[in-house]
Amino acid sequence: MTCPTVLIVPGLRDHVDDHWQTLLAARLERVRTVPPMGRENLDCAARVGAIEQTAREIDGPIIVVAHSGGVIMAVHWAQWTRRDVRGALLAAPPDFERTMPPGFPTTYALQAGGWLPVPRDLLPFPSIVAASRNDPLAEYDRVTSLARAWGSRLIDLGNVGHLNPASGFGEWHRALPLIDELVNDTAAIADTHIAAARI
Repeated sequence: MTCPTVLIVPGLRDHVDDHWQTLLAARLERVRTVPPMGRENLDCAARVGAIEQTAREIDGPIIVVAHSGGVIMAVHWAQWTRRDVRGALLAAPPDFERTMPPGFPTTYALQAGGWLPVPRDLLPFPSIVAASRNDPLAEYDRVTSLARAWGSRLIDLGNVGHLNPASGFGEWHRALPLIDELVNDTAAIADTHIAAARI
């Protein structure tokens, strides 16, 4: 089976040098990152289109690794893409349907940008939602509800803020094992299908 390429989907703040996604990308052999769109760009369709364009440049299966607003972008994208996505690690999704702290987009701006409502359809691939107990951008129970709707396995990270440099995270050491878990789960499913075909 072809080893999947990791497709990194940053949040609305785009690329940050000391962010765990940026550091992770530097360690991976097969990786692509959605290019910056500009922090003021709240056009959800444009950002989803950028994910699709980057995915089309990947030869073979994909594992999505999204953080924050990138999770919501990825979930919108998942509703219609035909790319070969084998799994997704969805870290610290924000609650765009409730008022966020000052300095973040308003609910009105997100509505105007096409983000709302946040899709709650079952994702068409295996996924892990990694949630913080004290994320300033989403209450834990709200993230739990999203994970349940998406059919995702929920990982309780404890009190890690928004899992970003402002919360004390450069490296996020659990990212690689969780990605490996998705890759291995995909391989196990593929092996089961092959074995069934031989019977």
